[in-house]
Amino acid sequence: MKNTFSVFLLLLLFSIAPLFASQSQPIINVNQHGLTPNSGVSCTQVLQSIIDEISQNGGGVLSFPKGIYTTGCFELKTGVKIHLQKGAILQGSTNPYDYTFNLSENEKVSPNAKDNSMLALIVANDATDIAIYGKGTIDGRGRELALNIDSLHHIGEVVDPKYNYKRMRPNETARPKLIRFSHSSNIQLSGVTLCNSACWGVTLELCSNVRIKNLTIENRAYWNNDGIDITDCRDVQITHCDIDAADDGICLKSYYKGFRNDSIYIADCRICSSASAIKFGTASHGGFHDVEIENIYVYDTYRSAIAIETVDGGNLENITVRNIKAKNTGNALFIRLGHRSGETPGTLRNIHIDGLAVEVPFGRPDLNYDMRGPALPFFHNPIPASITGIPGAKVENVVIENINIVYPGRSSKGMAYVPLSRLEQVPEQIKSYPEYTMFGELPSWAFYVRHVNDITFRNITLKLKADDYRPAFVFDDVNEIILDNVKLSRKESKRNWLIMKDSQKKQPINTPSYSPR
Repeated sequence: MKNTFSVFLLLLLFSIAPLFASQSQPIINVNQHGLTPNSGVSCTQVLQSIIDEISQNGGGVLSFPKGIYTTGCFELKTGVKIHLQKGAILQGSTNPYDYTFNLSENEKVSPNAKDNSMLALIVANDATDIAIYGKGTIDGRGRELALNIDSLHHIGEVVDPKYNYKRMRPNETARPKLIRFSHSSNIQLSGVTLCNSACWGVTLELCSNVRIKNLTIENRAYWNNDGIDITDCRDVQITHCDIDAADDGICLKSYYKGFRNDSIYIADCRICSSASAIKFGTASHGGFHDVEIENIYVYDTYRSAIAIETVDGGNLENITVRNIKAKNTGNALFIRLGHRSGETPGTLRNIHIDGLAVEVPFGRPDLNYDMRGPALPFFHNPIPASITGIPGAKVENVVIENINIVYPGRSSKGMAYVPLSRLEQVPEQIKSYPEYTMFGELPSWAFYVRHVNDITFRNITLKLKADDYRPAFVFDDVNEIILDNVKLSRKESKRNWLIMKDSQKKQPINTPSYSPR
């Protein structure tokens, strides 16, 4: 009995030890250390000195009471946690000269990251045990900041060598992000509202043990406004976030050869985007491994609900996507293996999509937003989901099941026409930027599949709101095809629901069943 009680006491002490450890960290009220809210004066230097002191003394919590605090770029350091109380607003300076950061050598390891801005309002490098949490707000005031950067370029004071004259805006490398952490570990971001970056919202590079939860991200102030970007990180969880972004909602990138995104979990998020909701790539030099995505609601999104891409030689494998619901979204699913750069093409294999319900509109899903994605330079019929490799490099082992997609129909041969006798007319676009619109007109209305080995469609329901002259499925250079329990909404599609060119089925394909409109 005595031994049992000793074991119980020991377990109790272990369980509450972290609680005492967290409570033992000092809590520093910024108002008591020289930061006055609502002054309109930048507090960057004072804020940085407080952070430096906290880190040197072993860590602690820097707490911001209600009020507006204006700052330029500052660096979060090991052991420092920022707590934004309800009503506290950390407000970014709109002076471009307030955004500088001296890069360490390990920040310069990859030339592939040349298009990735190193600037941000809050940066961290080689830090551990850092956090930003609470019920407050970080407001980058990105539109005003970006326009000031634009003005400096045009008067010749700070020239952007990559200035985008086609769209008349500074390149993303010249515009600060909201948060950028690199080479750091044990990171927590929770509860706060992040808004109005001049570029991407949250960017993590070469980080590990990351927990992002309950964030509200409103990032529509300017162009290239992604919500969250994860680059070559390990052990990352993104849960219960609400993201409204002018560019990709959550984007996994890989700039660094020899590194990859590994063990990533994304779940229970709401996403609205003028690009794609969740996207792999387009930077894909290293790779992506063991990624799990589930319970995502997508709405009013211009491009793809899910885009899985590798085009720069990286290996993308072991991806599981479950229970995605998308309403008013331009494309249900885009899977692409290309060869834009890299010595050899990468690999794309072991993809499992289970539970995808999407409504694709006839017009632009983001028409009511002022920051709309760039329109296509050509007229087109509604574009189907696509799964494509390239000659000599095939997508492998894809399972797509429990799918319900509603398409608008209304395609017209007068608008554009790819005859089924000329499927080679669809361009390969081997080196092109990956996007679901990259092939132009496609010859099917539901799924277009090319250069794939071993693909299964199971429990698939496809509906048309209006007639479409094209078949539901086109397979071109596809081997080991399984089509099991396919339901179509219109009997008039029965004649040509499936077209196979240079393709082989793995088992007999049954005629689909038909349901009412």
